[in-house]
Amino acid sequence: MSQLSKTEIEDVREVFDLFDFWDGRDGDVDAAKTGDMLYCLGLNPTQEIIMKNGGVKKFGEKSYKFEEFLPIYETVAKEKDTGTYADFMEAFKTFDREGQGFISSAEMRHVLTSLGDRLSDEQVDDIIKCIDLREDLEGNVKYEEFITKVMAGPFDK
Repeated sequence: MSQLSKTEIEDVREVFDLFDFWDGRDGDVDAAKTGDMLYCLGLNPTQEIIMKNGGVKKFGEKSYKFEEFLPIYETVAKEKDTGTYADFMEAFKTFDREGQGFISSAEMRHVLTSLGDRLSDEQVDDIIKCIDLREDLEGNVKYEEFITKVMAGPFDK
């Protein structure tokens, strides 16, 4: 039995129906869109988590009915492996040559667009805009401040 609230189920249904509409209104949504549906529902799973929970890379491999997608959403929503503040600090320290807590903004952009779950340039631009990240005169940013703001989420006041 699902542990989701009625509102959560309605939200999942709304997103599923929207993707079904784009997919031909046959009651099925291609499994290649699993990650996109989860993102639309406010989750932020890694590609590994998406693949582990029924996502596929190629269109046409399989598809899901709403009743099959609901448990996928529920499982991913419970996932807590998002990385910790210490994990991110340790990763950015690797690029801090002088140990002063700074990384060049160009290098930060490169890291975000080419390592791990790669972000697009547009996604990086959105993050920088949302957290109001400022460079110093030499083009460097404090990565501790960056991590703190990103982990606080977009709705932190």
